[in-house]
Amino acid sequence: MVAEQGGPEDQKPQSDEARSAFVPPAGVDRRASAPDDDHPTSEFAVPSGLAAESQGPGTGSASGSASGPGPGSGSDTIGSAFAPPSTYSAQHSPPAFTPAHGSPMIRLTKEAPWQDRMRTMLRMPVAERPVSEPVQKADEAGPAVPRVLDLTLRIGELLLAGGEGAEDVEAAMFAVTRSYGLDRSEPTVTFTLLSISHQPSLVDDPVTASRTVRRRGTDYTRLAAVFRLIDDITSEEVEVSLEEAYRRLAEIRRNRHPYSGWALTLAGGGLAGAASVLVGGGPLVFVVAAVGAMLGDRLAWLFAGRGLPEFYQFVVAAMPPAAMGVALTLTHWSDVRPSAVITGGLFALLPGRALVAGVQDGLTGYYITAAARLLEVMYLFIGIVVGVLLVLYLGLQLGAQLNPEARFVPHDRPVVQILASMALCLAFAILLQQDRSTVLAVTLNGGVAWVIYGAMARTGNISPVAATATAAGLVGLFGQLFSRYRYTSSLPFITAAIGPLLPGSATYFGLLAVAQGRVNTGLASLSTAVATALAIAIGVNLGSEISRLFMRVPGAVGGANRRAAKRTRGF
Repeated sequence: MVAEQGGPEDQKPQSDEARSAFVPPAGVDRRASAPDDDHPTSEFAVPSGLAAESQGPGTGSASGSASGPGPGSGSDTIGSAFAPPSTYSAQHSPPAFTPAHGSPMIRLTKEAPWQDRMRTMLRMPVAERPVSEPVQKADEAGPAVPRVLDLTLRIGELLLAGGEGAEDVEAAMFAVTRSYGLDRSEPTVTFTLLSISHQPSLVDDPVTASRTVRRRGTDYTRLAAVFRLIDDITSEEVEVSLEEAYRRLAEIRRNRHPYSGWALTLAGGGLAGAASVLVGGGPLVFVVAAVGAMLGDRLAWLFAGRGLPEFYQFVVAAMPPAAMGVALTLTHWSDVRPSAVITGGLFALLPGRALVAGVQDGLTGYYITAAARLLEVMYLFIGIVVGVLLVLYLGLQLGAQLNPEARFVPHDRPVVQILASMALCLAFAILLQQDRSTVLAVTLNGGVAWVIYGAMARTGNISPVAATATAAGLVGLFGQLFSRYRYTSSLPFITAAIGPLLPGSATYFGLLAVAQGRVNTGLASLSTAVATALAIAIGVNLGSEISRLFMRVPGAVGGANRRAAKRTRGF
């Protein structure tokens, strides 16, 4: 056979399985080299003939090669492809990373109040928020996450229970967490539930805590104290540890209300009396309306002590003023206006504070909280309607001649009405448990609002709803400016000032028409009352937003506008 006659070279098998594609062909100089499997290389290795820059001892290189001598040796250690380049310096690195798609780097202006800065942060996606800038010192092990979240929830509970808007509550909670170094936090506020979640990184488990608001009360002095605490926590000049924050929060909770229960009852009587003078009453009407409102307030306190729901408290609180008006009608006193007495009593009961907060939450995108607040307003308003209608039906059965045409107000006493509106705001401020330092400002704010309303609606013959919205806008504008000057909440400067604008007379005449069987007329008057109330709420919110146009607010570099609410144009 041929195989038996060939030499040693010819005895090698010639199949493809026995020959490698990387074996040099015959005639090519074969240099002695180690097999590739013994010395693995990387695609990041420095090519042969290129000298790599030497690095410090102990540092890896992205161009590391085999450990033995050879032309491809660039380092004594095997490096990583993810190691930073040799020209990188952590001390001289840029402060922030701008993504390739061109989103601007956000810088928060230190001159802006913390409310504006945190509101801007909340309206950003988490990926676009700047890194945390903790202003409070933490331990070396880092902040105590559960304690920070618990403190944040307790602060948010006091704000929400005091009537603060959902957006401002979220901004306050976010400010507290960022001040203690928890930048990846997401607070959530609904009508009775507060929750907050913190996730340290994408690979760590989130920590979530929640708290339920069981009781809600009105104490603007306590609200202002909580705002001062938040302002100190977010300030770089004041150091507030977690223990100090807990101590101050406990003091705020323990502090008694600045006004006693009987002082609130007298303030309610003064509010009703001032409102009755505002709609055309005299000194006797002032006294009768004040007595009726104080009786209603004491009955409401009695029902509250028995644990009855707030709906029934409003029912019984609305009955004494209406009964006083019906009794005056039965006595046939010609110089006393029963409509002014009943209207004054309604002014002291209309839930203007809850209405403004509900509409504000709806305008800022918190629809669940807004729906709950407005539903609460509806229930309270129905309670007032039930109480007044019961008394009016009883009065009609007894032969009381209630005149629905006795619409008020003479135009020849503007000074008296201005003084009455300011007295109404003063009494309203006491009912809201405001700090004594804010009473004068809110009283003047309410007087200015009534002057604007009177000049537009009665002198200029402009629609009362439009005049109310304009006056409420000025209230919101001045209230926001006052609050920024004092670094506190705007509610103490706004809520009491809208008292003279509340639709007490339209509500009374609508209820009277319904009681007399003129349902269409009554519904039309009640619709006017609802439109006026909405005009107050929208005007206050619009005035607050206009005030921010004149202030330096945080935003993106390059003149980007302030971020809008959570949803804009449906997307």
